[in-house]
Amino acid sequence: MPDSEPLAAARQLAFDELDTPLYDTTFVVVDLETTGTSPDGDAITEIGAVKVRGGEVLGEFATLVDPGRDIPPEVVRITGITTALVCAAPRIEAVLPAFLEFAAGAVLVAHNARFDTAFLRAAAARSELPWPNSPVLCTVKLARRVLGRDEAPSVRLSALAHLLGASTQPTHRALDDARATVDVLHALIARIGNQGVHSLTELLDYLPDVTSGQRAKRVFATGLPAEPGVYLFRGPSDEVLYIGTAVNLRRRVRTYFTGSETRGRMKEMVALATRVDHVVCAHGLEAGVRELRLLAAHAPPYNRRSKFPKRAWWITLTDEPFPRFAVVRTPTQDALGPFHSRNDAADVAATLAEHTGLRTCTTRLTRTATHDCPPAVVGGCPAAGAGEKPLTAEDYAPTPAAVRDLITGRDDAVLTAILDRIDTHSRAEHFETAARLRDRAAAVIRALRRTQRLAALTRIAELIAAHPDGAGGWEFAVIRHGRLAAAGVARRGTPPMPVVEHLVAAAETVVPDGRPVPTPAALPELPAVPAASGPLDSSGRLESPGRLDSSGRLESPGRLESPGRLGSSGRLASFAGCDAGSAASPALSAPLASTAEAERPTGRPVASGGRGGEPTGGPDRADRVEATTAGVSDTGVDPTAEEIEWVGPPLLGASPEEVALVARWLERPGVRIVRTSHGYHEPCYGAGRLLAWAETAEAAARARPEGTDYIERTG
Repeated sequence: MPDSEPLAAARQLAFDELDTPLYDTTFVVVDLETTGTSPDGDAITEIGAVKVRGGEVLGEFATLVDPGRDIPPEVVRITGITTALVCAAPRIEAVLPAFLEFAAGAVLVAHNARFDTAFLRAAAARSELPWPNSPVLCTVKLARRVLGRDEAPSVRLSALAHLLGASTQPTHRALDDARATVDVLHALIARIGNQGVHSLTELLDYLPDVTSGQRAKRVFATGLPAEPGVYLFRGPSDEVLYIGTAVNLRRRVRTYFTGSETRGRMKEMVALATRVDHVVCAHGLEAGVRELRLLAAHAPPYNRRSKFPKRAWWITLTDEPFPRFAVVRTPTQDALGPFHSRNDAADVAATLAEHTGLRTCTTRLTRTATHDCPPAVVGGCPAAGAGEKPLTAEDYAPTPAAVRDLITGRDDAVLTAILDRIDTHSRAEHFETAARLRDRAAAVIRALRRTQRLAALTRIAELIAAHPDGAGGWEFAVIRHGRLAAAGVARRGTPPMPVVEHLVAAAETVVPDGRPVPTPAALPELPAVPAASGPLDSSGRLESPGRLDSSGRLESPGRLESPGRLGSSGRLASFAGCDAGSAASPALSAPLASTAEAERPTGRPVASGGRGGEPTGGPDRADRVEATTAGVSDTGVDPTAEEIEWVGPPLLGASPEEVALVARWLERPGVRIVRTSHGYHEPCYGAGRLLAWAETAEAAARARPEGTDYIERTG
């Protein structure tokens, strides 16, 4: 029977509509017959569904389905559905779209819903159809909650239909079983009406075993707005117990007082909570940043320790005549990180020391001392010479200098040597040794890229970015030295540029930990070009940056070019860029990826670079320019004549977690750069060029050898 509702009414049920009274809630009760019990290995043979609202049947859906295989005899005995019966039926690819349209905008109900929804989800995945995020109600769980075991020893559909007086008895055919489930659902809902369950929210909350005290605290969420922000659970002494973020504060906080919260630690926290405070934020980025700052300020006991800011580890060179690596919490100027684990930092430090010759012995040496560790066959100090004279401080100085050049991206000779050694082991068929070094090299590349990527962002004095809010408006972020200084929104119909100017005027003043040092430009005849400000015109000058006009459109978006530099031949070696106005890729996806020039006459050939895996290279080492932030407003330095090098820790005192959060937000599809003081620059010889190599290496490390599954199953 066709659905009696107009198709225009078929839509996704909004979360705010969960408070709809049960008599006005639309349910689609579904039942399936299948060839077996595995959603991955078996298939659907029949679908039956009934749409009801307020006790009235609105429509029914029933069809046989060709499973594309023989139906096992034991299933035929139960259902009566034979292979011959379904051979002329449509395939699931043709049936599923019609069923999803029939069930759109309704609460999905099934007896043992996990079984039925698993088969439907698997079929949708194979058909490449999106699965709707509709609420699901299981009548087995509802029956166990409503009926005692004395009254209902079994919750099988046939037993419940007999106990509750269903008008249709189940027959192991889809439509009959769906009709019986409708009667069971109505009978169960009728039994809990006198317990205050009158809406869908209350029904879903009633299902799990929620204590009355936990349910009573739902009033904490009553006055919260349906806006993005941060929420704080407070305890009896007004202490902060837990901090979290939400895109909808009211909806998220309400889940803590329902059965959807199954974590024992959170239930314990809710039992202690006396109220919930909140901070409304402009959008998700501001909420995430505020959460990090509040975690650092309050250190709530029920948040995960790993989420706390300022818990990162860094690798740094010690301040002594014979420097070595140290793993510390506070980064210095020559630091590499951040790392979540001290062991990960120590492993990367050991790899770098081995391949750079940095000493690992623990003796503290003075400037007049010499380093004379004896060589060892296995292990030993990497700085030990093979029968050579002891190293003086002057002899040892090039080694830490090479490490500093590697971290800052001025030279990649160390990475080249590591990759050459992997190739050597592979050609010699020392595959296990090559694989171990491959995994260590991938960890080094990841660590270097992380430092260089975040450091490049923190060296931009001010960057204003916009992201569509999905409703015709814009979300804005004012970012200063990697920190969020201001956030706001321009709703649809609101001129965006006045909002931007107000945000900039009221933005937080950020004083970085470090000082800008002007250095003579290596190529004064070709100034560095801000990466995200606009394209170059035919004369090599910077065109005006793209801006949002009063209607919210981007004026003259052009292309977002990375800085152009001269190659050894004197030609302009342009970096890869991406369209500022393209919604398919984020505006900073190219600037926040690796940068690589078109010419690289010397050095190791690079097979791929950046995220796109395009063949790239680099400039001649004699012509390369260290990519640093150019021009700082309070220094009086003309960025077209000089470059600015920041002296200080890599992130200039910013929280690694906050900078990483900002970087991920900037990489989202659709982000546009409204205005920026400097271009985003990663170093020419940074690790970003080898990011594709590292991804391939990590994929190879995760791959399981052929036959592993068979060996595990057979023992």
